[in-house]
Amino acid sequence: MPLRQSFHHRSGLVAGLFVTGIALSLAGCKKDKPAPAAPPPPEVTVLAVHAGNVPLTVDLPGRTTAFLVSQVRARVDGLVQSRNFVEGDDVKAGQLLYRIDPAPYQATLSNAQAAQQRAAANLVAAKASADRYRSLIGGTAVSKQAVDNAVAAEGQAVADLAAAKAGVETARINLGYTNVVAPISGRSSVSQVTQGALVQAGAATLLTTIQQIDPIYVDLSQSSIDGLKLRRDIASGEVNGGGAIHTDVKLTLEDGTVYPLNGKLQFSGVTVDANTGSVTVRATFPNPKHVLLPGMFVHATVSQGSAANAMLVPAAGVTHNAQGNATAMVVGNDNKVVVRTLETKSMSGSNWIVTKGLADGERVIVAGVQQAKVGMVVKPVVAEQKPATPAATANDTKTAAAATPAAQ
Repeated sequence: MPLRQSFHHRSGLVAGLFVTGIALSLAGCKKDKPAPAAPPPPEVTVLAVHAGNVPLTVDLPGRTTAFLVSQVRARVDGLVQSRNFVEGDDVKAGQLLYRIDPAPYQATLSNAQAAQQRAAANLVAAKASADRYRSLIGGTAVSKQAVDNAVAAEGQAVADLAAAKAGVETARINLGYTNVVAPISGRSSVSQVTQGALVQAGAATLLTTIQQIDPIYVDLSQSSIDGLKLRRDIASGEVNGGGAIHTDVKLTLEDGTVYPLNGKLQFSGVTVDANTGSVTVRATFPNPKHVLLPGMFVHATVSQGSAANAMLVPAAGVTHNAQGNATAMVVGNDNKVVVRTLETKSMSGSNWIVTKGLADGERVIVAGVQQAKVGMVVKPVVAEQKPATPAATANDTKTAAAATPAAQ
């Protein structure tokens, strides 16, 4: 073989072996690289919900009203001699508030007493005369007409004495009205008259106003539509009605603070206001420190019975679809996400009251809803909070408003 041909043959052989080695090396590298792993299922926080009797509450706006109000007015004419109380102070029933000049009324009483004494003396004389004539009626000394006149005069004297006694009593009452006393216990208002002012009974001059504010009324307004729906639910058995007289009412003040004392529901009105379409619901609250003043705007939370076989679902676990229906994401036994359409009544604190759409014990997604898709496999993490058991009665309003259930 010529030298040049031999060189080319060996060069080609080496190049072929080099290419083959590179190909085998690349094939071996490609074979050793592992396939990418599937991403882990997303974590979601779930909450097991359970059915029970859930108290229903409603928030109603209202205003405070004094328990008793008394307008103190003049009952006799005269000049005010003195004012005997401090404006804005608490007064007791029977406490002296004003003194009106009593001199004219004292004189009237003395005159009436004198008239009574005169009538009493006339009665004595008339009675003696009548008795004397009666003793002579059997003979011819006096006529029957004279006897009748004597008896009539005695009767007139009796009537005159009775009228004189009434005059004395009237004069004594008017004299008593010169001392103006508090008709009720309560908080006094601004005095409308000063010392030396002329007051008149005919004009019923207003002197001051007293309001009893412990306890105090709270008048609330409830929509007639809501009241109608509640009565319909009670009639159908969906809601267990609670006794109004024993229902606790919680109050929130104008600045958002919660009033520390609970009130009692007294009655619900039976007439709908034609202008507002609402009925009045009245509650009574203790007010020992006079925190509540008449005319304050407040919000009250009132129990309206309990929803039977209902569930409390946190608001974070409830969404609404395009049709406006409430929905919830639920993790099944196979850890796949399914969607449920719910029927809700109202809010209880931070929870929705759900009456239909969920089975007892189902796990609702309350955190991580954005990561969950229908049919997706997820990793459920049980909420750390302990479950809140729905209250057994409608009177446990405070528990229902504050409870946030969690998984068991």
